[in-house]
Amino acid sequence: MKNILDNLMTHMREYVFPQYYPSSDAEGRIRRILPSLGAEGLDSEALMLTLPEIRRKMGTDVLAISHSDPAVSSHEEIIRCYPGIEAVLHYRTAHALLGCGAAVIIPRMITERAHSMTGIDIHPCARIGEYFAIDHGTGIVIGKTSIIGNHVTLYQGVTLGAKNFSYDEAGVPKDIPRHPILEDNVTVYSNTSILGRITIGHDSIIGGNVWLTADVPPHSRILQGKAIYLREFSGGEGI
Repeated sequence: MKNILDNLMTHMREYVFPQYYPSSDAEGRIRRILPSLGAEGLDSEALMLTLPEIRRKMGTDVLAISHSDPAVSSHEEIIRCYPGIEAVLHYRTAHALLGCGAAVIIPRMITERAHSMTGIDIHPCARIGEYFAIDHGTGIVIGKTSIIGNHVTLYQGVTLGAKNFSYDEAGVPKDIPRHPILEDNVTVYSNTSILGRITIGHDSIIGGNVWLTADVPPHSRILQGKAIYLREFSGGEGI
């Protein structure tokens, strides 16, 4: 299965970014490999129809990074070097498989492949809009029921997670919406945890090292408390 997934993602990369990964027939290679996935319930023809939209959205993701990171020298650098693009390509492929009827196991294997490669963990059921930028990316976690709008940027170490769980009568956790909603034009800086089914309003900035478990209205700026600088300690008082 590893070789099959490796080949699928190689051909997806060729299809989405043909100017940098040329192939004589990437679309045909994807079509031919789909039966080998053994993805129960998958409508292969429906998936093939999603490929242009995956390519379009990935193009917006590259643009989002190029507009937000002054370290970028070219689109080629983003496509070949940025782990966020690799992780999002895997996510968009896995999400499309789910949308075309595939049981969750193969999509999960695809996103876990990206997780092992990049340190970015995106559940394939999450809903992510266009112009999505991941900067650096290591340690990002996006939970299953997360919803992310358009023009959202996440930095390394961001967690979109659940705060707690509800259980059924058998003591099994209920699979209900439990992860955050990030509206359009939201930026979340490094090592921030946003937990629970809360909404971060559009055009908001969430600073680094913030622990957030309540709704945030649009146009908000949420920052951690400022560090206190003590020049010296006296009398052995320490911290």
